[in-house]
Amino acid sequence: MNKSRLFHFCGIISCVFMILLIFYWNHVAIVHFYLDTAFIKVQATHFQPTLNQIQGHQNSKVPTGERISSSTATVIQDNLEFKFLENTEGYQGEKSYPKINQTFNEISRAPFEEKVQGYELGINSGKTSTELEWIQNERKQNIKDACTDSSITFSGKNRKFDVIPNKELDHLVVDDRHGIIYCYVPKVACTNWKRIMIILSESVLKQGIPYHDPLEIPKDLVHRSNSHSTFSKFWKRYGKFSKQLMKIRLKKYTKFLFVRDPFVRLISAFRNKFAVQNNDFYSQYARQMLKLYANCSDPPRTVKEAFSAGIKPTFKNFIQYLLDPQTEKRNPFNEHWKQIYRLCHPCQINYDFIGKLESLDEDASYLLKLLNVEKLVRFPPGSQNQTVVSWERDWFAKIPVAWRRKLYEIYKPDFTLFGYPEPTNLLLD
Repeated sequence: MNKSRLFHFCGIISCVFMILLIFYWNHVAIVHFYLDTAFIKVQATHFQPTLNQIQGHQNSKVPTGERISSSTATVIQDNLEFKFLENTEGYQGEKSYPKINQTFNEISRAPFEEKVQGYELGINSGKTSTELEWIQNERKQNIKDACTDSSITFSGKNRKFDVIPNKELDHLVVDDRHGIIYCYVPKVACTNWKRIMIILSESVLKQGIPYHDPLEIPKDLVHRSNSHSTFSKFWKRYGKFSKQLMKIRLKKYTKFLFVRDPFVRLISAFRNKFAVQNNDFYSQYARQMLKLYANCSDPPRTVKEAFSAGIKPTFKNFIQYLLDPQTEKRNPFNEHWKQIYRLCHPCQINYDFIGKLESLDEDASYLLKLLNVEKLVRFPPGSQNQTVVSWERDWFAKIPVAWRRKLYEIYKPDFTLFGYPEPTNLLLD
């Protein structure tokens, strides 16, 4: 009997030990393993410093770290699906990167007069590197001030990153090869920035070969969800570790987004989706607008029939749709007119670079240079048919002032966060 009890007691102790071991592995060891092997050793030798590291440690040196063995890299590749630079075809080692201990100003002033894919390299700006750096600091400080100002309120402002639903993280595109995260905002040059991310991450191949010219990538391919790795896909890939791995990337990677005057972005969205024939947007949104706001009880079934009959929603109908309290009760705003703060979560994510469409060429050249990829890719030339701020008064001419003020309240957080002035010429008429 004593032996039986002793055996039973040992069995209980063994079970408890195994449970504690499993708990430790699931909640502690995996994360440490990931940090030690997948980031710390790789980042030091392969990733360029982030903008924060450059700006905050201009005179400090980054430790060289140690290279991971090929066998370790293979294990991590297989189990964590990381794309290490040294495992990719064409990788040429550390000489592809500038010296890590170069200062921010040295990097900014470095001459780049070579040509890549028919484009001239270099920042097309009359501003100095110091001025461009100051502009970035001002934009980031403006976001920080708005996020910490208790008098400024908007939905989701004070929530933690951990509680943001996965589906709201689908605009955060990740490039693990270069340590970059891009939050894309529709109607803010996102097609071309997605092209840049495809080239850098090599996420899309043409006959087994990565693209090198952004304009060679078809537009429909650019916007396919499987062309990009996004945070929203992490749950399926990493399960309960997904949020932890997102936060590690947010800490280690360079994060950027591009923004635009909110009202001008709305005009651009209307022109692109409703002023021309777009069957998807006609079926999903325009028919509903015509029924609710244009006294058209039975709109044509297809956009071709509607345009042939001269039936299409006006900009005024579009504004009515945005102002209608029932709109978002039916479905959330489409990404093309959803507020930027709802797409990119600037109060939860500390962005390293904020570009603006109004200074796209200048900001794009500067960003690619800071990311150390200006020799790999060149941002394509801008559109000649771009919606501009000077059009605002004409487009809003038939919109009652009371409606304009209500619309401003909906998009006011974007105006405030990203430093766009209140459009008093539209609100005080």
